[in-house]
Amino acid sequence: MDNCNIGDLISIKTENTTYTGTIMPSLDDNVIVIKMKNGYNVGILRDNIKSIDVLKKGKKPTYELPPLKIEKKNDLKNIAILSTGGTVASRVDYNTGAVHPAFTADDLIRAIPELLDIANIKGKAVLNILSENMTPAYWKIIAEEIKKEIENGADGIVIAHGTDTMHYTASALSFMIDADIPIVLVGAQRSSDRPSSDASLNLISAVIASTQPIKGVYVVMHGESGDTFCYLHEGAKVRKLHSSRRNAFKSVNNIPIAKINPFTKDIEYLRKPNKVNEGNKINKESESNKKISINTNLEEKVALIKIYPGIDGNIINYYVDNGYKGIVIEGTGLGHAPETIFENIKYATDKGVLVAMTTQTINGRVNMNVYSNGRELQKLGVIGCEDMLPEVALVKMMYLLGNYDTEKAKELINKNLVGEITEISRFDAYY
Repeated sequence: MDNCNIGDLISIKTENTTYTGTIMPSLDDNVIVIKMKNGYNVGILRDNIKSIDVLKKGKKPTYELPPLKIEKKNDLKNIAILSTGGTVASRVDYNTGAVHPAFTADDLIRAIPELLDIANIKGKAVLNILSENMTPAYWKIIAEEIKKEIENGADGIVIAHGTDTMHYTASALSFMIDADIPIVLVGAQRSSDRPSSDASLNLISAVIASTQPIKGVYVVMHGESGDTFCYLHEGAKVRKLHSSRRNAFKSVNNIPIAKINPFTKDIEYLRKPNKVNEGNKINKESESNKKISINTNLEEKVALIKIYPGIDGNIINYYVDNGYKGIVIEGTGLGHAPETIFENIKYATDKGVLVAMTTQTINGRVNMNVYSNGRELQKLGVIGCEDMLPEVALVKMMYLLGNYDTEKAKELINKNLVGEITEISRFDAYY
């Protein structure tokens, strides 16, 4: 049992079954994890193992490949793909099952050669983190790197990102960056070692979107469970709504901007995109004059609190007493909170904390004028965010309090700055 190592092909016999696969790293010393031929992983308790036979010793993988000789095409746009982590453009070591970042341009082209027909590709690893470890400090780093790439001639930016917090980052970049080019975030729900991986088609679609004559921050992900198209979503109107489906990302209280066919490279606009540039051709005269400005001032002491039956209002006091400047409440229904925490909310607003109300229903709008609960909360100083996802309201409040005083932030919280608020007429048309 001790003679086998990561990367070895082994056969494990238990009381009733025989498993064959390649040994992968395991976080638990009491479990041996193998990758089977069907692409799935299985963990087997050592106590249940009767015997192990080593069928083939593994070799330490090497990735020293000769550089590709790729000529830059003048008729294609220059796209910078920045990696922050995740699996959307990683390579798999099939000896160990480990996933390694693949973010030189050569890596990307080797993995997805179709990109050569879409754009001139530049790849760069900015971060290498699990997306659940994303922080506002990392948002600032990403914004700075985007600025550098645009100043160096990028016609579009693709950000490869883990899916768990991608909608937070998309929202943050929407507020922080004003640029003349498309900035497209993309992820993968299924890792590239699985037959059902969505990584390749998502990335191809994201690069297609990044060559379009549009401005702003967007998210590209699978549009349905199959492999037929991807959607282009506005960065401040999209949310991950499923833990594992490939079409986990949905536009909320609006429809996607466009539908992308990664096979034909066609893009069908479903509504008018934000800040369209005139014409599809590359304007050589304006390439060196692309506008890019970033504002990385964020007030990080902003909290998001979810309302639930029996919530202890002292959690609000905790944030107030620890110097927090803003609190976003994810309320029930049209924007409600239990009366048992009214005194805590009053404590916050009396201390000058900006308190805003969103809804945990995800779809639909906040309206705090319908029921007495909402009207009482407004009397306490709570501001209803009429049409913002809780995550977007959190990021927007960070941005506002990082750049304005509290009174000005109150004025701007319900002003549409980057497409985060859907017009009533458009909302009524689609819902």
